[in-house]
Amino acid sequence: MTTTHLQRARTRHPRNPQAAVRRRERLTAAGMVSPAVLLLLVFFVIPVVLAFALAFTNARLISPTPAHFVGLQNFKLLFQDPVFFRSLLNTFIFAAVVVPLQAGLALALSLLVNTKVGGTNFFRTVYFIPVVTSMVVVSIVWTFLYQKTGLINHLINTLTFGHVHGPDWLNDPSTALPAIIFMSVWQGVGFHMVIWLSGLQTIPADLHEAAAIDGADRWTQFRYVTWPGLRATRTFVLITITIDALRLFTQVNVMTQGGPLDSTTTVVYQAVHAGYQQQQTAYASAISLVFFVIVLAVSLIQRFLTREKD
Repeated sequence: MTTTHLQRARTRHPRNPQAAVRRRERLTAAGMVSPAVLLLLVFFVIPVVLAFALAFTNARLISPTPAHFVGLQNFKLLFQDPVFFRSLLNTFIFAAVVVPLQAGLALALSLLVNTKVGGTNFFRTVYFIPVVTSMVVVSIVWTFLYQKTGLINHLINTLTFGHVHGPDWLNDPSTALPAIIFMSVWQGVGFHMVIWLSGLQTIPADLHEAAAIDGADRWTQFRYVTWPGLRATRTFVLITITIDALRLFTQVNVMTQGGPLDSTTTVVYQAVHAGYQQQQTAYASAISLVFFVIVLAVSLIQRFLTREKD
């Protein structure tokens, strides 16, 4: 090939090293993202699509009869089921108590451990230990504590000199749900303490110093400096606590199995119970679909109310 032919070939196919680099970067990025996308498809997108499709059928978990379309029959049965409304009420009661209580306690603890005093790292670790402990293990331990002859009743009996006897916490419809609420707040408060603490440490110390120079006390500094500076943090904390509260399942499954008298059953527990123990896959899918819409609506409303206003 002559020199003229080589020049023509280079003119027709110019070398572009930047394009080759960009192409390699796109391939590398696709390779790094693909595992996450695959997991998202397998464990989220496909289950949601299947739940939506099965909710309109009469499918069962194990059945020789093939499933067929039944329309809105599952939803009609669902909205006529008193257990569903009881589970919905229990779920909202749990969320209404846990969200402000856990968020407030976590904020108070974060303010305490944010001070430059010796020993704060020790208390941060102590408060965070329940978070890294498995919820199943925590639930089993607290089940023993809540027994009629458990440690909690023993302490009540000792502190009141035998005048007050504690109830059978998990077998009494009036105390079962409050007992689960107390345990859940204790277990989860450490995680959100860390979130609040990270938000506190993003607030410039100069603002607090300037407020102190102007004569502002601690409450005034918190109201006009700390609390406005935690706007993004509190939005995240409230939304995450709300979603975790609405999907309450493990504590109920381990400690009470929805009892006594459905006083602790929740929407997620009812869906799992219907889908796996009663093998009503279609009915469980209908429950899950309604629950998904409820959680989405609550999250959007909460996000709207906590948005940053101009």
